[in-house]
This record gives sequence, C-alpha cells and structure tokens, in this order.
Amino acid sequence: MTDPISDMLARIRNANSALLPDIVMPHSKMKESIARILKRDGFISDWSVEGKPLKKLKLNLKYQGRQSVITGLRRVSTPGLRRYVGAREIPRVLGGMGTAVVSTPKGVMSGREAQKQNIGGELICFVW
Repeated sequence: MTDPISDMLARIRNANSALLPDIVMPHSKMKESIARILKRDGFISDWSVEGKPLKKLKLNLKYQGRQSVITGLRRVSTPGLRRYVGAREIPRVLGGMGTAVVSTPKGVMSGREAQKQNIGGELICFVW
C-alpha cells in the first residue's frame, strides 16, 4: 500500500455509504492522530486501538438517522505531490463547518489549532 492515509479515508467513505456502525483498519500513529481529531470535532463517536502483536484501529462512526455525519473526505497532500501551507494560508473547509487536518512540527492537529498556535505544515486532508 503506497498511501495508508488515503486508504483510511476510502474505508471511512465506503463504510458511511454502507451505513456500517464501525470499521477496522491497520494501526499507525498518524491514523490514530487523525482519529483523535475526528472524535474531538464530532465526526465519529469513538475510536480504539485493539490487538497486541498487530495493532488495529477501530472507528465507531456517527449517524443522524440514516444520514452520516461525515458528508465528505478529501486527501490533499499525496505521496506524489506534497502540499505545505503556512499558518495564514490554512484554508477554511465549508466556511468553517469542516476540518482541515494539518501535520505540524508539534504534531497532527486541526487547521483551527494550527492557526491559533501560528504553525504551518503539511495539509493532510479535509473532512466535512
């Protein structure tokens, strides 16, 4: 697999369209950080790390009736074309209704947090 973050976003997108309650994927620290941001911003209900020899990341998705809370996901910075932004250049997603995930020198954080701390970095993905 060349892009595990894109794989994670595709799994979330597919699970949302199939109305699955939870999904399991291979674990990494970056995926765990993204899951933490999604939980904090209210896009998923919970996440956990399971398994001892091979860790798995489990996400519990959130729905409103038969409609998913996550309406869209988009990978911005890819392995073939990295996209870096300064603190003042971090875009607002859907007029502030969505979240931009940014990998900074101080860790992975949402776009709002990066702007407050005046830190730029690699623009990972948009979630709305």
